[in-house]
Amino acid sequence: MSFSHNLVSRSLFPLRLLIFLIFLVLCGKSQKEALQVKVGVVLNTNATLVDLSLRAINMSLSEFYKTNKDFKTRIVLHIRDSKQTVVGAAASALYLIKKREVVAILGPGNSMQAPFIINLGNQSQVPIISFSATSPLLDSLRSPYFIRVAHDDSAQVHSISAILKSFRWREAVPIYVDNEFGEGILPYLVDAFQENNVRIRYRCAISLHSSNDQIENELLKLMTMPTRVFIVHMLPDLGSRLFAIAKKIGMMEQGYVWIVTNGITDLMSSMEEASVEAMHGVLGVKTYFSRSKELTYLKGRWRKRFGGEELNHFECWAYDAATALAMSVEKISDANMSFNKTKTITSRDDNDTDLDDLATSLSGPKLLEALSTVSFKGVSGRFQLKQGKLEARIFKIINIEESGERTVGFWKSNVGLVKSLNTSQSSSSGLRPIIWPGDTIGVPKGWEHPISPKKLRIAVPKKDGFNQFVKVTKDANTNVPTTSGFCIDIFNTVISQLPYSVTFDYIPFETPEGKSDGNYDEMVYKVFLGEYDGAVGDITILANRSGYVDFALPYSETGIVFVVPVKDEREKGEWVFLKPLTKELWLLTAASFLYIGMMVWIFEYHADDDFKRHKMSDKISNVFYFSFSTLFFAHRKPSESFFTRALVVVWCFVLLILTQSYTATLTSMLTVQELRPTVRHMDDLKKSGVNVGYQSGSFTFERLKLMGYEESRLKAYDSPQEMRELFLNKSSDGGIDAAFDEVPYVKLFMAKYCSEYSIIEPTFKADGFGFAFPLGSPLVSDISRQILNITEGETMKAMENKWFFRERHCLDSTTTDAPIQLDHHSFRALFLMVFAVSVILLLFMWGSKRYKERQVETVAQDEVNEEGNVVDGDEADDNEHHIVDVDTALLRRKKLTSTSIPTRRATQLLRLKSA
Repeated sequence: MSFSHNLVSRSLFPLRLLIFLIFLVLCGKSQKEALQVKVGVVLNTNATLVDLSLRAINMSLSEFYKTNKDFKTRIVLHIRDSKQTVVGAAASALYLIKKREVVAILGPGNSMQAPFIINLGNQSQVPIISFSATSPLLDSLRSPYFIRVAHDDSAQVHSISAILKSFRWREAVPIYVDNEFGEGILPYLVDAFQENNVRIRYRCAISLHSSNDQIENELLKLMTMPTRVFIVHMLPDLGSRLFAIAKKIGMMEQGYVWIVTNGITDLMSSMEEASVEAMHGVLGVKTYFSRSKELTYLKGRWRKRFGGEELNHFECWAYDAATALAMSVEKISDANMSFNKTKTITSRDDNDTDLDDLATSLSGPKLLEALSTVSFKGVSGRFQLKQGKLEARIFKIINIEESGERTVGFWKSNVGLVKSLNTSQSSSSGLRPIIWPGDTIGVPKGWEHPISPKKLRIAVPKKDGFNQFVKVTKDANTNVPTTSGFCIDIFNTVISQLPYSVTFDYIPFETPEGKSDGNYDEMVYKVFLGEYDGAVGDITILANRSGYVDFALPYSETGIVFVVPVKDEREKGEWVFLKPLTKELWLLTAASFLYIGMMVWIFEYHADDDFKRHKMSDKISNVFYFSFSTLFFAHRKPSESFFTRALVVVWCFVLLILTQSYTATLTSMLTVQELRPTVRHMDDLKKSGVNVGYQSGSFTFERLKLMGYEESRLKAYDSPQEMRELFLNKSSDGGIDAAFDEVPYVKLFMAKYCSEYSIIEPTFKADGFGFAFPLGSPLVSDISRQILNITEGETMKAMENKWFFRERHCLDSTTTDAPIQLDHHSFRALFLMVFAVSVILLLFMWGSKRYKERQVETVAQDEVNEEGNVVDGDEADDNEHHIVDVDTALLRRKKLTSTSIPTRRATQLLRLKSA
């Protein structure tokens, strides 16, 4: 049995071996059936950073297909070296498309090599997928076949702008590498700064090939400028040299601010320790990846596989780019992966180039669509392309110290600067405490005077008058000028309250002979030319001046007015007694007297029998005498009518108010001084052709000419005293009849002569006095802020009292343009009351009279009926139909007598009548 069993087993062994071999062949065949998809890689294979990126790509594909063994496609990489040149990268991309017919290209390694490759991919419909070309300028190519699996540099400009806003820095200087990578961020940086009113004073471009001496010269140039906030955008190799030189020449000391972009911070791991130490105190914006298990696992596998090499952001993007490409290729596994090689046959000569017969990828549009829609949770966060690139929502703000970096906050696109990611609202302080250059925690103010600074040269006007504002005097022995005045006190107070020291000297704007060196426009223009560092004094803020200097906020009253003499126009003459009331009120009063007389006539006619028997002339004279006598409350006897008495009471009340008002107004006209301007309006000045005065050197001269005044009619004055003398001479003797000047000067003049002059309409707009500085001066914002503090407090009042104390005593002196008169509007309610009362009394009278008449008619009718029913026997036989008739008309006329009505009834009627 054993023998036969062994024989059978030996005979089955070849069969089992055959079956096993067939299984291996089938497995191998199925493995070979996976579609090999060619993908190109264009990178500089000699660079350490690129070598790490290639490791990340290979690691990504290896782990992806290990997890997804059943996928139908496999990416095969074809790697070409760009040789660190634009031409080398272009040649490599062209080779991969024409010779290898790759469906996509990963690369290039930087923004300088990208433009030509992007155009090449667009023409051949081969997607170009870059994880390290971050320049925003590449978007201008508008190629749908360019995929940026990274954040472009413009995403961080708002975080930089937020930092400047948080520390209230108003100027900055960008320092960038002079190529496509460095220049790409500038337009976006400028736009972000403008939103926060940050000005870029100067742009410093440094070439990659610059020597250390050239870099030092550029930095020394920056030291001569006042701006101390620098934004550095370059890669670590050039950045290391820049900061080493900056430290050497003293630009890493206290007062300087350095902010670096993620071009340096994302690659700090590749920098030497000495380079990091040179950047002590620098702020940096760094790409932030949220903590996830995918990133944690990758870092663990990376350390296990490659040892001490640190995984940076570009390796993470490269890892996700390879994963996204593998997923997209699998989606189009059924697509035709070949190229369309159809071309127009042309003559073959030496003019043909490799680009003439460039084929197009048949799978390119489908692959582009798949890449645009692919979404997964990658090691760099959620992978979802938006307009062909990844979107950045958070940046980390770091403070570089000698030991490395320290996180001081974050920037979130929907919030702003925050200290922690758990914060949903931007905090007032913005960031955690920062160590600044010079190893200080005090926030730099962002600007300084240049190295070896001289004191600021502040121009002050040389004036012969109105010295309360600015006065320049010189010591008789030393000839040293001394300045004083209201404007000088304001400026000195403002400078003393600044949070930093500013040294300056006042330089009189005068000739060697001690005369004024020109008008105010010329003085301000010399600030623009750089001869002065500022101008202080009674300098009016004007639109044409603001074109070449910056003004701080105004600190004085605004406006330009005309001043004219006044005259006493107390009412005099034989008709002065008519002036207290207007013509309308006189007419209304007279009409009211007539109306009251008519109403008295009506009331008395129905109440007084004696009044009826008077002659018509006597009636009229008595009624109107009674009416007018109420004006003096001299009416002789009480009236017979109750209605008359009631109306007279109301009318006397109205007359009492009217007469008292008239008396008070007339007294005022005859006794109180009324000062009225000799000219009521500016238009009257033009029509009269009188001379008009203006202050020497002031812009008001040009303003008067623009308003149409002849230059020959314009007279200049230097002081309030000269202005007064011109007014006294008048136009007929070469003087003036009006002056046109700013409100502060006019108030100073009126302080002395307020009883003799007046301001007339209209008031022209002006922006007041302000301090002038060169365009873009950082002093302007700080001085303006201090001016607000002074004007809102008691300091300004104290200085005004010091220099203009007498002015307050004249502000209560006013003039009127027209005499004060009482008009009918003031007494409308009283006259309406009289009219309403009279109408009501009239209606009551008519109603009462009608009621009495009806009572009389009723009594008379009853008596007639009684007498008609009494029949005498004898008389009945002779006169059966005799009826005693009572004529009711006679009753109305009071003709009833005792002959027709019995005595008893007649007596009753008489009583009703008398009632």
